Amino acid sequence: MHDAVARMLSRYENRSLDDQMRALREIIQEVALLGLWRARFFEHGAFYGGTALRILHGLDRFSEDLDFSLLAPAADFSLQRFSAALEEEVRAFGFNLRVESVNKSVESAVQSAFLKANTRNELLVIETDERLTRNIPPGQVLKIKIEVDTDPPPGFMTTTRYLLQPIPFAVRCYTLPSLFAGKIHALLFRRWNNRVKGRDWYDLVWYAANHPQLNLYHLEQRMRQTGQWSGESRLTKEQFAELMNSAIDRLDLEQARQDVFPFVKDQQALAIWSRDFFRDVAARISIVEEQEA
Repeated sequence: MHDAVARMLSRYENRSLDDQMRALREIIQEVALLGLWRARFFEHGAFYGGTALRILHGLDRFSEDLDFSLLAPAADFSLQRFSAALEEEVRAFGFNLRVESVNKSVESAVQSAFLKANTRNELLVIETDERLTRNIPPGQVLKIKIEVDTDPPPGFMTTTRYLLQPIPFAVRCYTLPSLFAGKIHALLFRRWNNRVKGRDWYDLVWYAANHPQLNLYHLEQRMRQTGQWSGESRLTKEQFAELMNSAIDRLDLEQARQDVFPFVKDQQALAIWSRDFFRDVAARISIVEEQEA
């Protein structure tokens, strides 16, 4: 095992196959970020989403995908430019992954790719007990999705954060108020196979407890891009509060819990979830001004 991978693995309690799988995914995610940094991707784009929140700010739930936004719209952007650098980086740390682009049948501003490899082989790289790996079906594929928004709405701010493993490097990312705006937009308007995404509500609680500042202007710009806001008027605090209360009134609490169960360690933290609880959480959000990218 590569020394840097061994150091990263030491952060985890690897008592079960699920623990090993989560550790493997998270280590590969961070190595992929290093590869993008070496390829100068962060001169063009910024890291955002749930995985950014976990890796850079300590969100205590697992997040599967790597989500990025370009700094400005660019219809000719190609994620494939960075595929070779990504593959080279993960292989330097002992992983045998390949990057596969996704050809979408529906026109979209989001470009997607997968880091893919044989699950059992990659677990053996981190020296997983073979008695555990026998439980993996032959040919099972490990997949980590990478998505880049090539037409980002305006109004976000970025900053630079530093990671020290596997080696010290820099990651450009959304500021926390802008990250929060993206999360609130997903919570209010995401339609995920007609089911509620409990992970959005879990993250709402994390933000309210740790970083409750919201870039309301960026939220408005996201709503304009997706058609939930129009006209010349600005989204006000009062209108935002109405949107949150309506979402809470519609929330299927049990479905939300079931969705987030596999992604959190302390499931008892979900027992308190109720509409009154989320109204209290929403009332803790504070509005800040961040109007320029």
